Amino acid sequence: MNNALILGGTGFVGRHVCEKLVRAGWTVTVATRRRSNAREVQHLPGLTVAELDVHDAAALARAAAGHDALVNLVAILHGTQAAFDKAHGELPQKIAGACAAAGVGKLVHVSALGVNAQKPGALPSMYLRSKSMGEAILLASCSQLALTILRPSVIFGAGDKFLNVFASLQKVFPFMPLAGAEARFQPVWVEDVAAAVVKSLERSGAGVQTLEACGPEVFTLKQLVEISARLAGVNEGQGRPVFGIPAWAGALQARMMEMMPGAPLMSRDNLDSMRVPNVATPGMPGLATLGIEPAALQGIARDYLSQGSPWHDLLGVRLRSHFR
Repeated sequence: MNNALILGGTGFVGRHVCEKLVRAGWTVTVATRRRSNAREVQHLPGLTVAELDVHDAAALARAAAGHDALVNLVAILHGTQAAFDKAHGELPQKIAGACAAAGVGKLVHVSALGVNAQKPGALPSMYLRSKSMGEAILLASCSQLALTILRPSVIFGAGDKFLNVFASLQKVFPFMPLAGAEARFQPVWVEDVAAAVVKSLERSGAGVQTLEACGPEVFTLKQLVEISARLAGVNEGQGRPVFGIPAWAGALQARMMEMMPGAPLMSRDNLDSMRVPNVATPGMPGLATLGIEPAALQGIARDYLSQGSPWHDLLGVRLRSHFR
């Protein structure tokens, strides 16, 4: 039986990866700082929760012992330069050391679309630069492993903090001023990303493969915001007016959001990242390389965004006809 150590297994993508690995017959260990974080996956058969700080190199090496594969899903979207470097640069270096010390033969590292491992400094955001550094470290240190680097576009699915957030905001506000409205994305379903992780672990032989994980359609951010409201039944399924704002106003808006308690909905670094189109690179291998046909966004998003809304399905048709 194959054994996999999952870093970031308690997060949005990680929960789907754990479920698919267990269904595929893998024995899974999820590393987490607090056991309570793993409550959504700890019930899975063959899954063990290991409490440890993944940034502790010695603890990580001990946890990796006895595992055939390691999956790194750890990522942050907001923070200081030091926080980005720790999560995206220093951790991959520790992962490489742990794999070497424990004899782990397979590594899947989930990176991000738009990175450039050859020229990290050329990218506009801390997020993309640190992600690029992480890739560069693994490429230099893990060439003897079966290393797969997955670069997903923005990931959607039930429970996401992307479409759900935009839909929720439009249930409250009468209109949506939007920074980065024309930024382009090629959203990918979380189930397809999880399937790509599993299939990458199933390949035989050493060597490096870098794959982009994108859906079949390209949208602007404005289009995605509009779609989220329409599918959620906001304003009788018509959504709210969405309009782009100038770059200076967007930076001011993001700065104000950064000052609010909790994780910001948008940061200035997010805006910097959106200067790089989040779409597939011509000629780069994608999900089709793994035999995965990526799912379209709207049919899936409708299922989870419309839950509890009276403006969909047969009842929705009747209600709309009644009020018009």
